[in-house]
Amino acid sequence: MEAVYTPPSWKRTRNITAFAKPPWSESKHTGKLERVIIQLGVGQGKFSEITGIPRSIGCIGNNRFILREEPVELERLKEILQEFSTISGGDLYLTNYDDTSVLEEIAEYAASLSLKNVYPVIRIEDFNDISLPVGVKTIVEAEYSEENLEKIEDLEDVHGLLLMVKSEYLDRIQQIEFYGEIYVDLLFPGSLKKVDFDLMEAKRLQTPITQHHSCLSGTLAITGEGFVLPCPLLRNFLKGNIKTMTLKQILRKRKLKEFWKITKKQFESCNKCPIAHVCHDCRALEYNASGDIYGIEYCPINELITPRETSLKCGLPHLEW
Repeated sequence: MEAVYTPPSWKRTRNITAFAKPPWSESKHTGKLERVIIQLGVGQGKFSEITGIPRSIGCIGNNRFILREEPVELERLKEILQEFSTISGGDLYLTNYDDTSVLEEIAEYAASLSLKNVYPVIRIEDFNDISLPVGVKTIVEAEYSEENLEKIEDLEDVHGLLLMVKSEYLDRIQQIEFYGEIYVDLLFPGSLKKVDFDLMEAKRLQTPITQHHSCLSGTLAITGEGFVLPCPLLRNFLKGNIKTMTLKQILRKRKLKEFWKITKKQFESCNKCPIAHVCHDCRALEYNASGDIYGIEYCPINELITPRETSLKCGLPHLEW
């Protein structure tokens, strides 16, 4: 008799739409610009660029960063959003705000454009102090705690919940009373040796990868000072600056497209792996753990096959909870 796959209890929760990976990871990518993630400032999130951001969905979460230049002016940001609406009209994520009024202003402007979806990501601490326009799909970000569980139950007119969870609380999240979509943002330890959850379940894709990377393809991020990145957490891979370049000029850059075209065939350890097509990997987590953009730190299969380099490269901080 053929064995029947039974997902763990946390995966059987009705409205968990993303687990340890961005909500668009299961979508088929076109290889063109599909989404823009805009960071509106330094940010006030719990995890920072200095101490490390061990989050599986930290790309759409609120974190704290160091600005290398003066923040981009809001009027210039609106011009870029206008251009995005004419080029793609895809999804827009707004994160890392310093002031709720800035998030309100940009969200209101974005709502007036021809965009598929506008997702303002708001810390639960700010939810009652912010007013957003009709038509946006608000995502509230919270860390799993008894105090926040009570606040979550009282949320109204919210599209999604970005829930940061340590592995020890995974079996409890099925009890959360929330009517919208839930994106489980799993916190990773600094290396494979400290992983105490089912890593392959966390990486498992229900929709096999047929061509492009499951979350990088079609993604463009803009930092608080205007730098363009292939991912909000790949801070060392600058691809332009909206202060001096238009979106069309940035999209013509070959090095940005190289990230969109990354496939598992380019990873030596993944090239011949029989389950590579259903395995999600976060390049930002891997890069911060190994210092190598093609690194394979969080792979138990690779651990069994070949010895891994455990020394940190480039002096990057080791991520800890």
